[in-house]
Amino acid sequence: MTQRIRDFLRNRRDQGRDEGPCLVVDLEVVRDNYLTFAKTLPDTRVFYAVKANPAPEVLSLLASLGSCFDTASIPEIEMVLATGAAADRISFGNTIKKERDIARAYALGVRLYAVDCKAEVEKVARSAPGSKVFCRILSDCVGAEWPLSRKFGCEPSMAADVLEHAHRLGLEAHGVSFHVGSQQRNTNAWDRALAQAAAVFRECGERGINLAMVNLGGGFPTKYLKNVPTVKSYGSAIFRALRRHFGNRIPETIIEPGRGMVGNAGVIESEVVLVSKKSEEDDVRWVYLDIGKFGGLAETMDESIRYPIRTPRDGDALAPCVLAGPTCDSADVLYEKQPYLLPVSLEIGDKLLIEGTGAYTATYSAVAFNGFAPLQTFHI
Repeated sequence: MTQRIRDFLRNRRDQGRDEGPCLVVDLEVVRDNYLTFAKTLPDTRVFYAVKANPAPEVLSLLASLGSCFDTASIPEIEMVLATGAAADRISFGNTIKKERDIARAYALGVRLYAVDCKAEVEKVARSAPGSKVFCRILSDCVGAEWPLSRKFGCEPSMAADVLEHAHRLGLEAHGVSFHVGSQQRNTNAWDRALAQAAAVFRECGERGINLAMVNLGGGFPTKYLKNVPTVKSYGSAIFRALRRHFGNRIPETIIEPGRGMVGNAGVIESEVVLVSKKSEEDDVRWVYLDIGKFGGLAETMDESIRYPIRTPRDGDALAPCVLAGPTCDSADVLYEKQPYLLPVSLEIGDKLLIEGTGAYTATYSAVAFNGFAPLQTFHI
């Protein structure tokens, strides 16, 4: 947590405006993260994953720094264009698109689309003729704290057929993409995926189709409770894998950092609503906060992401507790299978700071579930 965030929260409390949970994002951290990616991978274009945090302040900053953008929908495309960024800096990276949305993106100037099957290729060919397409392949996501399912991508053995279909329909078969899983802590996770991508390149080449680009996806982590490798470590490992599988003919590459770009820039301030036990014999307390899964902490699902939590009583004796949100929904429990250690002295009304929450929080916040307002957000 930066001093700028500390000062902002202190001033907010002093002015009596701390009436609910809020997210504070330090844009200077976002700036530093972008410059680190750009410096570490100088030959790779950065396509920020807008879904991680689409705040206008974040998008405008990144646009001014020269970032490109990975988008999942027409509203995200329009938000990027509103910053003044040109459409040639946008990828429509969702593999599941309505044909009318493809047509709208094409009308807005977008010419780069993700696909993972022939039916999606046909939609792009009809509504965005002549555009570039890249085929997403499946990845096993071993080593990721937030693994991705088989929802996106096709088996690598199918990719050449998808790209050849695009070529025959007049599209530019541009390349291959994959995603090694969000919060990927294994720097070597890209090696196997790049081996599979190189095989697709070779097979397409044998069919007279020369691919040009590999989309290395996201997966770059932010620090939660466990240490993570540096961006430099990822860059070095990725470059070694590229040389191993592509030799001296290294293709154009892009990355799609989301969590790694904004995660460590944000802190949520929350309040303890209740501390209780389910029986007099229980050793484990229940600590209820004024924010939970439906207020923006959806990534605690299956307890995959464990956020660092600071309290005003840090340094006191610790004991395990179940951490839960305020809503009348039994699913609104953050950590129970693996209870969270918090100070025994924690009391109702204490302010907790949940760190590493700059990504995938405000946009996960429900509009009015149980009548609770969406998560207040501030970008400083």
